[in-house]
Parts: sequence; C-alpha cells; structure tokens
Amino acid sequence: MIGRERELAALRAVLLDPPVIVLVEGEAGIGKSRLVQELLATHTPARQRVLLATCPAVRQPFTLGPVVDAIRPATEDVAGLGLSGLAGALRPLFPEWASALPPAPDPAEDAAAARHRLFRAIEEILERLEIGLLAVEDVHWADEATLEFLLFLASRQRQRVSLLVSYRPEEIAPDSLLLRLTSRQPVGAARLRLTLEPLDVHGTAEMVSSMLGGERVSDEFATFLHDRTDGLPLAIEESVRLMWNRADLTRRGDSWVRHRPSEIDVPPTVRDAVLERSARLGPAAQAALRAAAVLTAPAPEGAVVEVMAPEGDPASRLAGLAEAVGSGLLREDASGLVSFRHMLACRAVYEAIPAPQRRAMHLRVAHVLEGATPSPVAQLARHFREAGDMTAWCRYAEQSADLALASGDDATAVVLLHDLLTNADLPPADVVRLTSKVPFALLSGHERYRELMDALRLVLDTGEPAPNEAAEIRFHVARLLQQMEAFEQSRIEAECALPDLGHDPAKAARAMMFLGLPYGTTTPAAEHLRWLRRVAQVPASMAPRDRMKIRVGRASGLLLLGEEEGWAEAALIADDASTTEERQDITIGRLNVGHMALIWGRYPEARRLLTRAVGLADRYEYLKLRRVGQATLAQLDWLTGAWDGLADRAGSLAGDEELLQPVSRLAPAMVTGLLYAARGDRDRADACLRLVLEQADRHGGAEHSVEPAGALARLRLGAGRIDDVLELTDKPIRFLEHKGTWIWATELAPVRAEALFMAGRSDEAGDLVDAFAAGVRDRRAPGPHAAVSTCRAILAQYQSDPLGAAELFARAADAWQDLPRPYDALLSRERQADCLLRADRSDAALSILAETFQGLSTLGARRDAERVMHTLRAHGAEVKRPSWQGGRRSYGNQLSPRERDVVRLLVGGRTNREIAGVLVLSPKTVARHVGAAMRKLEVSSRTALAVRVVEAGAVIDDPAVEGR
Repeated sequence: MIGRERELAALRAVLLDPPVIVLVEGEAGIGKSRLVQELLATHTPARQRVLLATCPAVRQPFTLGPVVDAIRPATEDVAGLGLSGLAGALRPLFPEWASALPPAPDPAEDAAAARHRLFRAIEEILERLEIGLLAVEDVHWADEATLEFLLFLASRQRQRVSLLVSYRPEEIAPDSLLLRLTSRQPVGAARLRLTLEPLDVHGTAEMVSSMLGGERVSDEFATFLHDRTDGLPLAIEESVRLMWNRADLTRRGDSWVRHRPSEIDVPPTVRDAVLERSARLGPAAQAALRAAAVLTAPAPEGAVVEVMAPEGDPASRLAGLAEAVGSGLLREDASGLVSFRHMLACRAVYEAIPAPQRRAMHLRVAHVLEGATPSPVAQLARHFREAGDMTAWCRYAEQSADLALASGDDATAVVLLHDLLTNADLPPADVVRLTSKVPFALLSGHERYRELMDALRLVLDTGEPAPNEAAEIRFHVARLLQQMEAFEQSRIEAECALPDLGHDPAKAARAMMFLGLPYGTTTPAAEHLRWLRRVAQVPASMAPRDRMKIRVGRASGLLLLGEEEGWAEAALIADDASTTEERQDITIGRLNVGHMALIWGRYPEARRLLTRAVGLADRYEYLKLRRVGQATLAQLDWLTGAWDGLADRAGSLAGDEELLQPVSRLAPAMVTGLLYAARGDRDRADACLRLVLEQADRHGGAEHSVEPAGALARLRLGAGRIDDVLELTDKPIRFLEHKGTWIWATELAPVRAEALFMAGRSDEAGDLVDAFAAGVRDRRAPGPHAAVSTCRAILAQYQSDPLGAAELFARAADAWQDLPRPYDALLSRERQADCLLRADRSDAALSILAETFQGLSTLGARRDAERVMHTLRAHGAEVKRPSWQGGRRSYGNQLSPRERDVVRLLVGGRTNREIAGVLVLSPKTVARHVGAAMRKLEVSSRTALAVRVVEAGAVIDDPAVEGR
C-alpha cells in the first residue's frame, strides 16, 4: 500500500456512513485491485457483509455474469432466505437453485421490463444476505446488463447497498453506460471518486524497499527505476522481480543498488518483463502459466493442471503450478482459485503461445468445463470458438443467447446471435432458427443491420436453402429493412417471400402486414388496402396470440388508411386475456385504436380506449405501454381543452428518455409547444415546434411529420410568414395527396389552404380543399370533417363573401365544439365575428367576441384572448383585463433564472427528483424546466443539454455535487 495511505483512509472513512458510491479509477497496473483488496481485508462494519465481483477481461456474453458469480458461493441455503415470488425471475441465471426458487413469473412486457424485474430480484437477494457493500472490479469490461444493474442500485430511492467500482477511464467506450454511473449524483447517498496516480521517486524507493525486506535502496537506483517505469506500481514490481531473478541487484554499504549499472537493461513494457521472467521458470511452471492464461478467469487448481500439456505426470504438473504461484506471476485466493495477479501479465503470456498450441489448450479447457455444474455456456462458447470447433461454438453460443433472452438481456443476445449469423458457416435451417430469435429493434447502427442482412443474402445466393427456408430468410430481410426504414426495399423482399410462406401462416400474415402498413412509403393507399384485405383471408388455424397480433395490426393499418372497416376489426379485439402475451397484444391494440380514434376526431371513444389501455398497463406493469398511453392522452387533453396541469404532464412525458422512444415523445413535446403558442410565448413555441419537427423527420416516417408541420405552420401563419408556411406544408401535403390518406390532414389542410390564398394561389387552394373533402367524405371522422368546414369557410372569406364565410365559420365552430375541441371552436367563432364586422353586423359580432373572449380567458389561451380584447376595445366595448395580464415575463430563447438553476444541478449529475428537493419544486415542474431548456438550446437529450450549457458557459458548477 505504498503511496496509497491517503486513499485507503478516505475509503474507510466514507464507508462508515453508508450508503455510498465509491469510484476508483486509474490506468492498468496503477494499483486499483490492490487498494480494493486491502480495504476489503480490513473493512468489517457490524452486521454487514461484503460481496466482491470481478468483470473478466475476456468479455463473456453472460447476463450479469460478474454479479451472479459473486452471489453463487455467498449462500448454501437459498430456500432459507425467505425470498418472495419475485425470485422466480432468477431461474435462468441460477438453474442449480431451481428447486429452491419460486415458480418462474409470466413473461414480461418486453426486455426492459424483464431486466427491471430481474434487478429487483437480485436486489432482494443482496438484502436477504445482508450485503452492505458490493465491490465490482474492472467495470470497464462489464457487460451492459451488469452496468444497468449498477445504475439501478445507484438510483434507488432507498439505497441499502453501498457500491464500490474500479475501472480504467481510458478503456470506457464513448457510449458506455459506465459514463452515466460515473457522472450521475446518486440518490440519497454520498459519492467518493478516487483517481490513483503513479508513484513519485520517493514512493518508488519505498515500494522497492518493501520488496527487499524493508532495507534501503539508493537514490540513484530509485531515480533510475522511476524514469523507466513512470512510477507505475505494476511496472516497478515486475522490473524489480526480473532484476532479482537476473541477479542485477546487489548490496553496497547499507543499501541496495544496481549491479553493473551500465549493463542493466530494464524492458520498456510490463509485457516484456513478464515474458522474460516466465522464461526463467521450469517447463512445468511455464505450462501452468500458459494454462492459466488460456483459462483467463480464476479456476480451481485441478482445472489448471488438466489444461497443462498432457505429457508429464500429475505430480510434476502440480509442482510446476506451485512454482508458478511462488514466482508471483500467479496467485491463489482463499477459495483455492488460481489466476494471474494482473491481467497485463495474463495477456502477455497468452499472446506468446503459438496459435496451434493455443487452439489445443482451448479445446482442453472446453472439455474440462463441460463437466462443470451449472454449465458455463458463455465460457464454453468462447473456448470452443478459439479451438476452432465451430459446431460446439454454435451450440453453446445459442444456449447463451437463449439464456440472455430469458433474462431480458436482449443486448447480449443481439451480440451473440449477430456473431453467429455473420461469422459461422451455418446451414440454412440454422440461419432461419437463429434469425427468428434476434431482437431486431436492439441492433445498433446501420452497419450492424447491413452486416446481418449481407449474411442472410449470402445464404440466399448460395442456392442451398429450400424454398420455404429461402422464404423465411427473405421475411427476416424484410424485417431488417423495416428497421432501417428502407420501406420500399422491404416491400420487395416481403412480396418475394410470400409465395413460399404457406407453411407458416403467421409469418405470411406478417409479411402481408409489412405490405399493408402505409408507413413511410410512396405506395398508394389502394395497394396497402389490397394487402390488408388479403390478411383477413389467412387461415384461422394459427395460434391465438398470432391471430390477436394480426387482428391488432390489421385494425391499425385499416384505420391509418382511413378505412371504416377498421372499426369493425377493432371491435373484435378482446378486453382482456389469460396469458401475458395476449394481454400485451390487447393493450397495444387499445393504444393503437385509441390513437386512431384521436386522428379521426372520435375523442370520447379515444379517451375510453386509451384509459382502458393505461389501466391494463397499470395492472400488468407494462411500464412503457403505460407511458405511451399517457403521452397520447396528453395530446387528447390538449385537443379537448383539458389544459389544467397539462404543461407539467406534457413536459414530464417529453423528457422521459427511459420509457419513451423518440417518436413516442413527439406528441407531448408538440403539446408543450402548442401551449407556449396559446399563452403568447411565440419564440419558445417556435423553437419547441421546430425541434419536434426535426425529431419527427429524423426518427419517424413521413406520416409523423404531418402534425408537427401543421402546428409550426399555424404559428408562422399568425406571424405573416407565408413563404415559410408554404415550405413547411409542401412536402407533407404532397405525401398525403400521393398516399390518399386524407384522414391525417386535419391539422395541415386549413393552414396550407389559407397560405395559398394569401399567396394569390387561389386555384391551388380550391383544389386542395376539394381533394381533402373528397378524401374524407364517406368516413365517420368528425375531426377531419370539422377541418373541411374550416377550409370551406376560409375559401368563402377569400372570395369576398363575408356573410357566407361567417355562416360557414359558425358551422365549423359547431363542428369543433361537438368533438369537443373548444379551442378551435373559439377560434372559429372569432373568425365568424371578424366576417360579421366586415359585413357591418357589429352588434352580432361584438356579442360573439365577448363570449369568445371569456372562453379563451377561461381556457388559458392568453395570446388569443388579448387579441380579441383589443378588437372589442377598438369597437368601443368595455372589457376587463384577465387576471393573468402583466404576469410572468417571457425570456424568449434565453434560459429563465429558474431554468438556469435546474440546468446547473442537472449538469452536476442530479436527477429530476434530487433537483426538485433542492429547489423545493415538484419533479414534474423540474421536468418541464428541463424540457424548456432543451427546446431553447435545440438539443434532444439531457446529455446534449449538459454539454451545450457547459460549452456555452451558461451555468456555473454545482458546488454540492460531490457532497451528500
């Protein structure tokens, strides 16, 4: 512990007041593990146990592997822990405990829900074992599930377990979850960050002295060694051991010095020193080093001896292992497990093993591990692969992927399956089976999609697959292309696959669904409709869940296309089911149809369906589906005038990056921008809606951009920016014209028609209104019909028919109110009154304006109420100012003081709940401020917001970040 006394004292002090998060960082060989080992050897708080987990250098794709391996030997009586039913989720990770664990729970909503349930079960085990400190070494090598679990523990409101993690900062990937752990202020816990630095000359001298019985070393020798090792403890140790083995050290007077200084050559790297030291050992000891290097992970003595070269008797091999341990290159822990003292030494020996010998040793390791219980499938996959046994590699890698999927660790499953499909020469039947298991949504980046798709197409090009196998492979290529948003190419593959998918009606129906859903393609609606109607002809012999999925997809597709028959299909979706899978499909169906009811303007039906869906999601803990339902309900609340508290709710939903995907956050973010506009904050509204439109263009198909484009265009129209309006609405309206899906044009058609009139393009405006009216004529779609009425009133207004226009605006107002959609009804009433004023019907106009002013004021539409108030006063009417007149100032695109306070704490790593506690706000209000700051600075995530404000110097550091 030379030179680490201060760090050790700090660790001991902070752990006296748990819970705490301790971060120990430093380069390889700096002494992180030695510091942790010394702490754990002396840290014995009353009634608290310590659990030590180590992340292996060779990343093994095994869900929560380091934590599972640490927990497994911590108890011999699982049944005696009194675990709840939640522990049934542990069965995939601890198969040997199956008889002592509760039954496995029903499948979770998705991988995220499964992981969350698994994390809670492991947390319960830690509590039952009275673990007070979980120490995890080398976290830079941790799998994603382990990192997520550490984040889960650190974010718990009632954190009971302290965390100590060590890592190398230089080996953290830019997108690693470890960055969130190291930058986030823990909830309800203190945080200590220790950065270990190299030793100085004095520390180098002390360390060498400690290795030489405490005797003094010369200043010249200490300086020489420090210059060649840069003060890195591991390099110092290996250099001294090597010089001792060479007899390069000698006593002179009362101190140790170099022997023949001019001839001493200390290797420049730890690797070279290790290899020279190992070469000085006997053959059996060198074989033990090679065996330990190939094993990599700590292993029992017997396993190391078995993996050593087969020649030689067991006694001589055991003696060689003892010599290797005695050299200091290997170590044996209290459990009898043997491993290298440092991973740099392990890698040096491993890389020096000739490739043929290394393959043979990996094969011996694999055969040794095949007899272990439980079967270490991840290690077996690695060793068989390195041994060149592709059949065994594929078998165990698939088992590892299955285990990851059962544990909700889709990220690990993706890595394993992607590796198999792109690097193993598999027969077509195996390709079909493995591809069916890939959670496509988790493939990151187009490159991985492309690699997988190339592998699948390579199988097709060989001509080996049977027709049904080729059809299934094409079906999966179509799925990949859907994920890549290459919708037209996806249609081609799906159409090619269909003729030979008759053996699998479910896949055939899904392929038809690809062809029937109108997302993002230029295919006319009639073609989509043809495929959706073919789906209905698929035999009903498929499994109940497949039938439900097809019914939900078909209803959604038909309603997206504006087809009335979609409502009849939607009516067949059950209210509930007995299995988790069917309940999920029913919940999704209710959400989809509820959203379609909103688009059609059937608001009471939309609220009933969405409320039902959120209720199901609450009951069955479908966290993401519940948030999706809440996001759509927020949009419905905007439309129906339920604005009380809506800003906080929408802001919270728009900022929910954990449970909502970017497309799902568009609706609440748009609501936030619309509320800004209604309340008179044009700059903030414009920035918000512009960001929403950018996100829609980036993350969704063309259909997702229609409503944001209409909202932003409406704001720009009010500012007289006609050219902007025409540019914003041109691409979306052409998309709708080509598709024939006029049911989506409610927010877009009126604003574009008016801009065309204002630009002198009245013929185009008239054609647009006629096409819109024809497109929704036979649909029971109150929303689009109200928009058509508004378009007709605009048409009359610009044709200089004020009385006719006034009557049409009155009809439009009634249509909006019937939905109910009070804000648009009031705006139509205002326009009716304006037309009456132009026709010299001032009495009737002022009466309508007075009612409109009252309605807008009650609703909270400040900007519009003020405009009506000025009109009334201009015509001599007495109007009392609303209570909010002269209220809070607008800061435009600048952060308000409160937003600055929130962002300052966010940059310091605080969560919304912590910020709320510091500033005495509700978490929802904090979320609203964070959302506002993101919109003003035009960023789409909290991380980007933090980077932007730090770069701009917009906030100062939070001085309390490192405190409790």
